[in-house]
Amino acid sequence: MGSMKEHPRYNVVSLRVSDEERVALEDFVVRTRRSVSQLMREAMELLLSDVKRYERP
Repeated sequence: MGSMKEHPRYNVVSLRVSDEERVALEDFVVRTRRSVSQLMREAMELLLSDVKRYERP
């Protein structure tokens, strides 16, 4: 049986990409030694922080 994770993730989001985008993503995965999921989470965090920077208080 697998170990219990402290903050398990239960939600799945699908994304359609072109062949070229898939090749670029796979290359980035290899070069950065991150998973696709981790890269997408980091990209989302960057976009959200950028949006928050320009929001009005």
